[in-house]
Amino acid sequence: MDRDVKFIGESTAFLDAVERASRAAGLNRPVLVIGERGTGKELIAERLHHLSPRWSGPLVTLNCAALPETLIEAELFGHEAGAFTGATKARAGRFEEADGGTLFLDELATLSSGAQERLLRAVEYGEVTRIGSSRPVRVDVRIVAATNEHLPSLVDAGRFRADLLDRLSFEVVTLPPLRHRDGDVPVLVDYFGQRMAFELGWTDWKGFSPKALATLVGHDWPGNVRELRNVIERAVYRWDEPGRPVDAIEFDPFASPWRPQGQAARPAMTAEPRPAQTVAVIEEPEVNDFRAACDAYEKKLLEAALKRCRFNQRTTAAALALTYDQLRHALRRHNLLDRTGA
Repeated sequence: MDRDVKFIGESTAFLDAVERASRAAGLNRPVLVIGERGTGKELIAERLHHLSPRWSGPLVTLNCAALPETLIEAELFGHEAGAFTGATKARAGRFEEADGGTLFLDELATLSSGAQERLLRAVEYGEVTRIGSSRPVRVDVRIVAATNEHLPSLVDAGRFRADLLDRLSFEVVTLPPLRHRDGDVPVLVDYFGQRMAFELGWTDWKGFSPKALATLVGHDWPGNVRELRNVIERAVYRWDEPGRPVDAIEFDPFASPWRPQGQAARPAMTAEPRPAQTVAVIEEPEVNDFRAACDAYEKKLLEAALKRCRFNQRTTAAALALTYDQLRHALRRHNLLDRTGA
């Protein structure tokens, strides 16, 4: 999400998370921000910095997953000239750059064990040592870290240091996924829709049709707010009738009858004759009760679609090209309503 995107939402779960971050902002303590992709972890980190006494200092960001393991320690702690191949001159690390401010470590769970150990020492003693140097440098840095992993589980699996987790988890802000933010989808839809309409020069914003809005509300949003923004902006930009409510939604921008199927490249044409194709013969099972077999197959299709759509009925209906009422009738007929929580 762009940095100019503000906190938009009215749900209790969302507002509670923002309030927790706001209360922790004024304390000089580390904070962990947990959440799925697209939930706004970087926005929370910025809020923690700008509401803190360090607001006039630097906010330095490092995506720990964006660098190979061999470079992550050099980025964090810096290096001296000649410390390794390619290190032609000394360079300060992110800790030194963030001195007096906040260091935001995104994708914390991807840190190597060596980087975790050095990070622990930096947090404990407020000192960092550049690679190739024996002289520690004092730094005054507040750590804010983010991940979409459950760190205690990684500790149990031996992939994350328990002592580092103890040091960083003074406060933990867990952001709710969009599918659990009741009532926030229509608010976000209108916000992003109006922004895109203004960018396109529309003089009036008619919103989305009731049908389109119902489809958006029923979507599961695995990519959360970032995915929703892309879907809304794409729908507005593709709509050719600014005087009418937007009535077309496409969740998958890659959907196309001509999209590649992942097959291997075709061999070059030669003069050799093609070998005869082998036709697979499928042996049909013996059916003694046609109606029971059809019912069993229909139930199997419904169960698979429900599981694929995470038991969201509206999404399942759309995936099967059924109306919502048709799907409900089929689920009731096969005693599957209890599996959807309805």
